[in-house]
Amino acid sequence: MKRSRFTEEQMIGVLKEGEAGVAVKELSRKYGICDQTYYRWKAKYGGLEVSEARRLRQLEDENRRLKHIVAEQVLDIQALKGVLAKKF
Repeated sequence: MKRSRFTEEQMIGVLKEGEAGVAVKELSRKYGICDQTYYRWKAKYGGLEVSEARRLRQLEDENRRLKHIVAEQVLDIQALKGVLAKKF
């Protein structure tokens, strides 16, 4: 997955400027982002504080790690079932 040029703190800062009344076009020009990027950030980080965004990132990373563990276990179980089916 491609890493963003902006950190969560920077994204929330841009969103706070937008909430303060700065036009989206002006923010887009100032930070070198497109309007759609601003609205995508707003959908994901709108209303969050910096600490909440960090916690969200930690939870996403933990969820990704746990899904990987479950996928490995499913593969192990399928392999064992295949071996047992061949014995009988």
